[in-house]
Amino acid sequence: MTTDSPTAAGVFAGLTTLDVVQHVDRFPGRDEKVTAAAQFLSAGGPAANAAVTFSALGGSAVLVTALGSGPAADVARADLRAHGVRVVEVPVDGGDAPVSAVLVDRGTGERSVAGTDATALAPAAPIGIGSFGADVVLLDGHYPEVAAAVLDAERAPVVLDAGRWKEPMRPLLTRAQTVIASAGFRTPGAADAVATSRALRGMGVPTVVTTHGPDPVHWIDGAESGSVAPPRVAAVDTLGAGDAFHGAYCWQLVAGRPDVPGRIAAAARVAALRTTIAGPRAWLRELHR
Repeated sequence: MTTDSPTAAGVFAGLTTLDVVQHVDRFPGRDEKVTAAAQFLSAGGPAANAAVTFSALGGSAVLVTALGSGPAADVARADLRAHGVRVVEVPVDGGDAPVSAVLVDRGTGERSVAGTDATALAPAAPIGIGSFGADVVLLDGHYPEVAAAVLDAERAPVVLDAGRWKEPMRPLLTRAQTVIASAGFRTPGAADAVATSRALRGMGVPTVVTTHGPDPVHWIDGAESGSVAPPRVAAVDTLGAGDAFHGAYCWQLVAGRPDVPGRIAAAARVAALRTTIAGPRAWLRELHR
């Protein structure tokens, strides 16, 4: 799943969390405790997980994020660095990294997440960073101040991870070459994913990709459109699968397939692999087999 070019540089801007992951045989009910079969600690967040995937595929990944200071930040920082991601931290007005509590159903691979996300930290203004010579930039819509600083510094193609609509995302769309939207993502006033894709195209986004979990990925690229069916697999852990898709798509954009359907197919294979192996990082070892 890798290519022959190890030098492609990706800059990933956005959220980093500390994920506390418990794998359970069933989700607990109200006021109930269950015993987990396995537990994991790792960095999480859309930009962070995409950067880890990009690095694992052979790229040079830089993550521009807010981490703060404290035990949660220390664990997240160490995990990212252990997986080849260069972490560039923006100053914050105090606080520790946000923590996400994650339950994964061992039978279905479905996950449930609760966390404070970007509300836990406030990046201090102004933010100024230099260029990292990016070949591709991914923004996850969190920390708009950080995204703006990266866009000021880089002139590479921009991929926007659109998990859910955030109003600060609107100005980012003018720079995005590709928007990768989840099936549930809606632009204001859009009734469904099809209307959302059309609205994004109307806003000037050249390429819109819409993922639907295990179902076909729909895409619009200029006047062309189509769908790509991902591999059928038995999922045991879906946590971060979408983030893996985004990181792999970025890799394919700069070091792999030149066509949109080819990028999607390659990224879907990576995301599918991620779902077949329990735990947030063990699956990375299978990328090179």
